[in-house]
Amino acid sequence: MIQIGKSYSLEIVKEVSFGIYVNAHELGQVLVPKKFVPKQYEVGQAIDVFLYLDSDDKVIATTQKPFAQIGEFAYLKVAGISEYGAFLDWGLDKDLFLPFGEQHKTIEDGRSYLVYVHANRADERIVASSKVDKFLDKTPADYEVGQQVNLIIGGTTDLGYKAIINNQHWGVIYENEVFQQLRFGQKLTGFIKTLRSDGKIDLVLQQGSKQELDKQATLIMNKLAKADGFLPLHDKTDADIIYAQLGMSKKAFKKSIGGLFKGGQIKIDKDGIRLV
Repeated sequence: MIQIGKSYSLEIVKEVSFGIYVNAHELGQVLVPKKFVPKQYEVGQAIDVFLYLDSDDKVIATTQKPFAQIGEFAYLKVAGISEYGAFLDWGLDKDLFLPFGEQHKTIEDGRSYLVYVHANRADERIVASSKVDKFLDKTPADYEVGQQVNLIIGGTTDLGYKAIINNQHWGVIYENEVFQQLRFGQKLTGFIKTLRSDGKIDLVLQQGSKQELDKQATLIMNKLAKADGFLPLHDKTDADIIYAQLGMSKKAFKKSIGGLFKGGQIKIDKDGIRLV
């Protein structure tokens, strides 16, 4: 079913002086205003569009791509504040409305906030909410250990970082297992580490699979080749230095050089590693 607030590939059904119309099925023929029409097109062709309501509550389509659709979270910047709420830049000409009643704290102009995009039950308008907790953990967590998932960094705790998993659940990445800079609202991929008995989910950013280890070993060999066969890195080197030079955790580095050593490709000395 075609929904407002989502992107679709829809067929162009006719051309008019002020734009083109696409077939939005249950929603009928929907206008793509002239300024959003592709430079090259023809009737019968399918184009990617996003559907939303204009200021007159009419369904309209645009080829602009929003930073988030209905059912998704995003870190958006405040473009302005009115007596009714805030307006967020979400990548479209028309800003996204964040009502006062959906603000978890006072919103400041020019700052960015993590929000959930949804349809207002009263009038079906697309709005945002910064009360993100009420939209999470509503369904059973049907994941498997080792499964790759999409993450959005949503905050910090005493343990590490909170992350939103697949726009559905909260998870935690432990601080001692983070070997890169993370920022609020950042989108990245990770893996399910543990599904705990209390329903909480532990995450990792690096899986440690054979494929991942092979990739890291190849990186180390390439770095050695470019550095005349020697890198001043070893199992006592600070984890931050290893990450700065190789972009991997100390644990992954130690596993990789152990495999390379066993394979006779490198020597491990007190001052670093050397190509054989």
